[in-house]
Amino acid sequence: MFENLISLLPELGTAVLQTFTMLAIGLTAAVVIGGPLGILLFLVADGQSLQNRPLAVVLGWLVNTIRSFPFIILLVALVPFTRFLVGTSIGPLAAAVPLSIAAIPYFARLVEQNFREVPRGVIEAAHAMGASELQIIFRVLLVEARSGLVLALTVLAISFLSYSAVAGVVGGGGIGDLAIRYGYYRFQTDVMFITVALLIALVQLIQFTGNRVARVLDKR
Repeated sequence: MFENLISLLPELGTAVLQTFTMLAIGLTAAVVIGGPLGILLFLVADGQSLQNRPLAVVLGWLVNTIRSFPFIILLVALVPFTRFLVGTSIGPLAAAVPLSIAAIPYFARLVEQNFREVPRGVIEAAHAMGASELQIIFRVLLVEARSGLVLALTVLAISFLSYSAVAGVVGGGGIGDLAIRYGYYRFQTDVMFITVALLIALVQLIQFTGNRVARVLDKR
């Protein structure tokens, strides 16, 4: 057992690096694109400062449509687009494409929900003082919701850690790929055990870090 694990250490290290690569790309896309999308979803909703029902309906439909796809189906459906974008449909970079597309609407909804929890009186007071929309976004909404946004990003990271393992089933690499190749196809249960234990440890670490950062940022 231990001999197998020792011989697999280089591959295990590579798998962890591949998993972190997929997560980093997916979470970056979620923050850079999904964050502004979530802000827009909030601002154009009924009763908000930039209320625009047609735009809200279109954006809501688009976000809900992408979120309704099971990840494994989205992974397969985006193979042509992934191959066009990165030149291949296998490997961590290829797997990061559907991960990013799935992460963007997911995080956008989380951002919108956190902004809805900001007291409306605070926003109205900022408007009454002559604050612009950008000032309200950066000095009111993001400040008031920052703790919740960190927790939302934590939830997203944990969810997409499991998604990255699913990506390994179709050649995406990472911890999931290692578990499938050795733990399932070769019936090496010790490898399956160590990969599951590693995923559990990563989830605990992400959740602990997210909770600590959110607690520090929460000034209420």
